[in-house]
Amino acid sequence: MAFFASLLLMSSCKGNKVADSNAEVAADSDSVVADTTPVDTMEQLISATPMPKAADELFDDFFFNFAANRKLQLSRINFPLPVDVAGKKEYVGRGDWRMDHFFMRQGYYTLIFDDERQMELVKDTAVAHVVVEKVSFAKKTVKQYLFDRIGGLWKMTAISYKPLYENKNASFLRFYERFATDSAFQVASLANPVVYVGADPDDDFATAESEITPEMWPDFASEMPSEMIYNIIYGQTYTESDRKVFVIRGISNGLEVDMVFERRGGRWLLTKLTA
Repeated sequence: MAFFASLLLMSSCKGNKVADSNAEVAADSDSVVADTTPVDTMEQLISATPMPKAADELFDDFFFNFAANRKLQLSRINFPLPVDVAGKKEYVGRGDWRMDHFFMRQGYYTLIFDDERQMELVKDTAVAHVVVEKVSFAKKTVKQYLFDRIGGLWKMTAISYKPLYENKNASFLRFYERFATDSAFQVASLANPVVYVGADPDDDFATAESEITPEMWPDFASEMPSEMIYNIIYGQTYTESDRKVFVIRGISNGLEVDMVFERRGGRWLLTKLTA
């Protein structure tokens, strides 16, 4: 089951499955998945419409335009763009840049927070520095795109490649990679029970809280993004905390899944699922 398809199903009924060199810069950009028709249509609409000035207030509003509009993307990159690979700095010129759609063509993106309070930064218009992380589990690297708001306009100012083990979320990311790919480990990493918050079957406008036991998990488990995920740092400062909120957010449908993980006795456990 494609994860995006399961994300669509999750909102409909409770109990459904939950779902560097210049050459290197070009090679690992512009990831594409098989069925992208709705997102392609949205990209066409974004590209055909000039970005309103107000979009620079919130990074997300700017970024969705940046990832869909080739002309805007080229105009919002500070060329020559410094690219740091293992401490060696190179520069990418405008003519060498390849359009990067980031996560737009997979239809969803992922976020990591230490707690729910950090999630409010997404709506903070005072944020002036953001880092978009592309985490590759296969390469064990994190590609960081650095953005700064300069003169009221968001600009990409640098790219940096770092080993995954140096990332502030390294411990959780190592756990997540296995959690997303190993079904037995996934069951073993569930709190008993997991708190579940979903649609109230008796009220379309309310949510209800229930519990998921390990035995019930197959009715909720689904394919999760595993080879590569994104994360956006809106200024939140990560610590070696024992709590992480992993968010899977649909791009064009407003759907969202929040998974709360807590480290207990040295082990990460899923303790709460909101869909």
